[in-house]
Amino acid sequence: MTIVTNTEDLRLLARKRIPRAIFDYADRGSYEEHTIAANRADLAALRLRQRVMVDVSDRTTATTMLGEAVTMPLAIAPTGLTGLFHGNGEIHGARAAQAFGVPFTLSTMSICSIEDVAAAVTKPFWFQLYVMRDRGFSESLIRRAAAARCSALMLTMDLQIHGQRHRDIKNGLNVPPRLTLANALDIATKPAWATRVLFGKRRSFGNLDGHVKGADDLSTLAEWTASQFDPSLSWKDVEWVRKLWPGKLIMKGLLDADDARMAASVGADAVVVSNHGGRQLDSAISSIKALPRVVEAIGDKTEVWFDGGIRSGQDVLKALALGARGCLIGKAFLYGLGAMGEAGVTRTLEIIRKELDVSMALTGTRRVAEVGEHILDR
Repeated sequence: MTIVTNTEDLRLLARKRIPRAIFDYADRGSYEEHTIAANRADLAALRLRQRVMVDVSDRTTATTMLGEAVTMPLAIAPTGLTGLFHGNGEIHGARAAQAFGVPFTLSTMSICSIEDVAAAVTKPFWFQLYVMRDRGFSESLIRRAAAARCSALMLTMDLQIHGQRHRDIKNGLNVPPRLTLANALDIATKPAWATRVLFGKRRSFGNLDGHVKGADDLSTLAEWTASQFDPSLSWKDVEWVRKLWPGKLIMKGLLDADDARMAASVGADAVVVSNHGGRQLDSAISSIKALPRVVEAIGDKTEVWFDGGIRSGQDVLKALALGARGCLIGKAFLYGLGAMGEAGVTRTLEIIRKELDVSMALTGTRRVAEVGEHILDR
């Protein structure tokens, strides 16, 4: 039996238990993967300042994100195809997050639908929106999220055009998905995974069900979706979303200070410094290097959050030290889900919170609000 002590253990378990094409979808980046590597390397390069003889007996990782109480400054990011990592994966993720006391974000490209997840939890979750060419469909998603009592809408800004992910193409996980002999043989060696997915609520994009005529399989829906990403998107579309959505609005995918200022000016309640996990513009700056410039630009106007390479509580602490008010995890969440289902998501959250708590203590910090650049060894 594998003893799980960190998220890398969960990553290795997931690699064994789910098909390679699905694992690589989460694990790999675009083009030559310079940005995905930089996300991890630049976080690792930051050093913490150890402090001693400070009374840290009364400490807590609890704080708030957008006014919501959270047990630690962390949310689960929106991830596409989550229900293919584990049957009903979105439901399991939402339940684990609810029980742990952190937000869960459902992707537009989820397998389980908004309504599926809403029926499975008792607390509001967040919904992530792609604004598509079919503005009527995008508007319907916003209204469905409001009807499901989602407490925030997360607008993804950096996917007007797909960055090429070489590994997905080689694995046949392109649009439409291509079944290769290698894929078929790989799936045959993962019967537990196949059974869970087969008997899940859905096996295609749940939020698109009934919208695309004749689309009764994942392949057709994937083709339609690929045609819907819109390179003409502009800040006028963001303003359109802001007018339609009555609640908190999060804008995700910003690396540039000027873009952050625009987001704040059109009504963002929070922005997420993110390069889409290194899956879009390769050779873009790492998220952690972009974070201070965004904080400097708008940190006094709106909450700034961090996404990009978080695998541990120390990664969270480093982002907080550079001004983030909260963080998001995508890959680490999917590793836990793929490895152990709902229990794996909970284990991921436990690992990150415990390391955050210990690292706060060893830097002489009792409260999240006390974390600042002074805890870094420059």
